[in-house]
Amino acid sequence: MPELTSPSLKIVVVNTVIATEDEQHDDAQAQLARSRALRIGLLQAGYNIMAVIPGDMFMSERIAQLQPDMIIIDAESDSRDVLEHMVLATRDAPRPIVLFTEDGSQTNMAAAMEAGVSAYVVAGLQSDRIKPVLDVAMARFNADQRLRSELSDTKAKLAERKTIERAKGLLMERHQLSENDAYQKLRKQAMEKNLRLVDLAQRVLDVADLLGG
Repeated sequence: MPELTSPSLKIVVVNTVIATEDEQHDDAQAQLARSRALRIGLLQAGYNIMAVIPGDMFMSERIAQLQPDMIIIDAESDSRDVLEHMVLATRDAPRPIVLFTEDGSQTNMAAAMEAGVSAYVVAGLQSDRIKPVLDVAMARFNADQRLRSELSDTKAKLAERKTIERAKGLLMERHQLSENDAYQKLRKQAMEKNLRLVDLAQRVLDVADLLGG
């Protein structure tokens, strides 16, 4: 995902706060006020709120349809069920997730970060705090994605090297070649067939397996 500037971010807010009919209830009023403050803060900071969706079992499908750049979870307390759905929703298309909550449990915070939450904000819905929090979350997400990409590239290169070494060893054994001669033979064949060296090496191994040796 490209690194985006704040105003261009497309945001989906996942609201786990359930509004009750008893508007006089202190908890209900506080929850509704919190949700309003979040949305107002986002709008005042120039963010594009694509939709506000419930944190239910259909959340994954809605996120897949909307394709937001960032997801904000507005949670009143324990949000384990929402996080489980969120893991499924972002497994194949990672994106920064910011969780605003009143739940300061260290256990739940650790579980949220493990699930992929980029920022876990407790009692931090003041409008002037929202933009800095989201900027930090985006920066942390991008840094994490770069690290994951580098790790994936390293693993891929190690796997390719192992494949080439196996093919080289097979040629050395079958044709009594030196290590350098086996490598040059693989390299020459790869160039002639317009293949990557690792792809040619894999073909050599596949043929050997097919012929039973």
